[in-house]
Amino acid sequence: MTAVSTSTSTAAPRRPSALAEILRQSLRMTVRDWRAGELTMLLLALVLAVAALTSVGFVGDRLRQGLERDARKMIGADLVVRADHPVGEAFMAQARAHGLQTATTAIFPSMVSANNGSDASRLAALKAVSPGYPLRGEIRIRTGAGAADQAAARIPEPGTVWVDPSLLDALHLKIGDTLKLGVRNFQIAAVITRELDRGFSFVSFSPRVMLDAADLPSTHLVGYGSRVTYRLLVAGADPGVAQFTQWARAQVDGGTDKSSAENDRLRGMSIETVDDGQPQVRDTLSRARHFLTLVALLTALLAAVAIAMAAQRYMRRHLDGCAVMRCLGASRAQMRAWFIIEFLLIGFVGSALGVLIGYGGHEILLRWLGQLIDVVLPAPTLWPVAEGIAAGLVLLLGFAVPPLLPLTQVPPALVLRRELGDAARIAWLAYTVGVALFASLLIIAAGEWKLGGIVAGGFAGGLLVFGVISRLVLHGLSRAARGGRATRAFSGLGWRYALASLERRGVASALQITALGIGLMCLLLLGMTRNDLIDGWRKSTPPDAPNQFVIDIQPDQRAGVLDLMKQQGYPDLTLAPMVRGRLVAIAGRKVNPDDYKDNETRRLVDREFNLSYTTELAPDNRVVSGKWFGDDRAPQISLEQGMAKRLHIKVGDQMRFDVAGQQIDAPVTSIRTLDWGTFRVNFFAVLPPTALADFPATFITAFRLPPGEAGQATVDALVHRYPNLTVIDTGQIIAQMQRILDQVISAVQFLFVFTLAAGILVLYAALAGTRDERTREAALLRALGASQAQIRAVQVTEFVVVGGLAGLLAALGAQTIGWVLADRVFQFHLALSAWLPFVGLAAGIVCATAGGWFGLRQVLKRPALQSLRDA
Repeated sequence: MTAVSTSTSTAAPRRPSALAEILRQSLRMTVRDWRAGELTMLLLALVLAVAALTSVGFVGDRLRQGLERDARKMIGADLVVRADHPVGEAFMAQARAHGLQTATTAIFPSMVSANNGSDASRLAALKAVSPGYPLRGEIRIRTGAGAADQAAARIPEPGTVWVDPSLLDALHLKIGDTLKLGVRNFQIAAVITRELDRGFSFVSFSPRVMLDAADLPSTHLVGYGSRVTYRLLVAGADPGVAQFTQWARAQVDGGTDKSSAENDRLRGMSIETVDDGQPQVRDTLSRARHFLTLVALLTALLAAVAIAMAAQRYMRRHLDGCAVMRCLGASRAQMRAWFIIEFLLIGFVGSALGVLIGYGGHEILLRWLGQLIDVVLPAPTLWPVAEGIAAGLVLLLGFAVPPLLPLTQVPPALVLRRELGDAARIAWLAYTVGVALFASLLIIAAGEWKLGGIVAGGFAGGLLVFGVISRLVLHGLSRAARGGRATRAFSGLGWRYALASLERRGVASALQITALGIGLMCLLLLGMTRNDLIDGWRKSTPPDAPNQFVIDIQPDQRAGVLDLMKQQGYPDLTLAPMVRGRLVAIAGRKVNPDDYKDNETRRLVDREFNLSYTTELAPDNRVVSGKWFGDDRAPQISLEQGMAKRLHIKVGDQMRFDVAGQQIDAPVTSIRTLDWGTFRVNFFAVLPPTALADFPATFITAFRLPPGEAGQATVDALVHRYPNLTVIDTGQIIAQMQRILDQVISAVQFLFVFTLAAGILVLYAALAGTRDERTREAALLRALGASQAQIRAVQVTEFVVVGGLAGLLAALGAQTIGWVLADRVFQFHLALSAWLPFVGLAAGIVCATAGGWFGLRQVLKRPALQSLRDA
């Protein structure tokens, strides 16, 4: 019994579990492949894609949190009633009835002057505020030179103003000096250091001047034609805010019964709540984020191509090894598990590295975005990390694993003979699933289905077009080369054998050309975006375009303004009349902004139009439909083409405007195109003089001011004599917009570093995809007696054909996309470059020849037998 017991206790140790053995084998395979350099391309592409996506993801996550946190602060209240006329007393009375706090603001552009003897003037954004403003958040000010900023305890004292620091610099003033607004002087009491509810409207580009609302009438700045935005701010506790919001929406929207024709909107009024959270800010930041997201998606798409190409090469180099493992008894399930675990390890490691790089990259993006994000943002959540890891795993498993699946489905003998048969369909099915998952990932990363869908669909269309064209061209060239009456161009051994080789590897060659073309297209588009598109936008404004607009010229000031400007050297200045009117009906149907889906169109029809009258067609206007009315005295309208498209108006439709309480009905008799880029005075709607001559009007003019003090003296003299005039310096506004654009461009160029690196990986992967087959073919040719010169001619010819075709396709794609961007996004004409096809052709040949020759140059230096063994 003792012996038996001893024998039992000394039995052989238990074998490790099957799962542990699979994990060990996968780890050994991973280490071996990494040392052999088989996984370098996959890991680099993965890291780049995840880094680009998470850089934008972290920025978007922090912006979303910041907007949600500061929503009330960014509108200064819980609810804002916004109007282009003073908000009625009924709204304030109703708010007080619900126990809510109220405050008001009035914002408009106006000229301000230094009261220090210089009479220097600048355009400013005046903001008149009532006691209690802001109801949420705070205004931070600095009351002296070198003093720390502090939260303002109240609004400016009567007779004082708070200003932006830039205005002090422009007018050479300091705190304590006086500033002239209209006909009254104010003392500068503080400098504004932060104003969260400023927004991104037109007047926000100008420096702020804030004053007590009770002081506004004494300036005499507000009169007929003044573009003033009035806001009623409301704040308090629920349910009072909710009840007032419901009541206010019912008033503004015309009641809750949308089907009733009797319920009309209160035109020119809108409701902004916490959910709106400064829509201008949201729109601006959203556009910037979408612009950055497009670049990140482009990087991810390129990375997907690089991963797919590298995985194809990985599969071909592991065919023999997989067959040997199958012969030694490895089951299909074991091999699948080995490969999947290996790529999961690479996926997690690459995704983690990409997330770390993306976190550092998003800090650089936030710094370069500068003025667009002038608040302290919350720390990011883990959502971008999860998105990055998911993106890495989808990319790797969706594009690297499918080529390996057929190896686990066929007998070892067929694998050794490279006859995968019907099992290859499994790879295509897996690719389909991977592409679907990747497209879903792009839509999630883009933040909206439309943007992600367009990017994914456009990229797939490019792959299909490039692939079909390259396959057809290769087939045609090969037939021409082997035809009985081949041209002299294909008569050499290099051309005949090179084209035959490309045709023999038809699918692989087409994939190589497509991948190379996509990579070059992205790089060419990168150059076009930075050079042609940006330069085209800057050059869209003529050098002699007016840079000064004078508005609010009253009828009794016309002669005086013309005389003064003639003395200043502008004898041919003309004044255009401007009448404010609200569009109320089109073709007998009442106009309701809610009937239009586009936000910009809703804003256009909700505000008052600037109407004008004349009998002369402006030089930069051209009638494209209908007939210009000329001297015809009958009421009729000439409408700008873009506005006609937005409102779905055609020649013959009747339009009704409400002007100062009176209605004007007139048919549209012509549609005009005009060039807004000339910066000349233009109007959406123009009528004959008799149609508007009896209505109150102000006048507007534009001229070009030379740079320097002499030009500024003209503006100062004009504003000094007529303080109510507003002179808008479009040059400064364009410069400010350009600075913001440059900030976004800088951030995009940082992401382009990832795109450029991914493009280089695609080029390398595309050229390396058939390197082993080229090496084997070159070695066979040497073994059969071909000279080094002949082999070199064959290889160079292949590289020239592949690179040249890829470069031409890339130039075609970049030119097309660049034109669409210029026409649809940047809104200017971009002339097609005649040199880009030649640049693409040369770039493709250089990249393909240099990269291919670098990889195959050693073949000619080694014995043929050694090359065949290595291949």
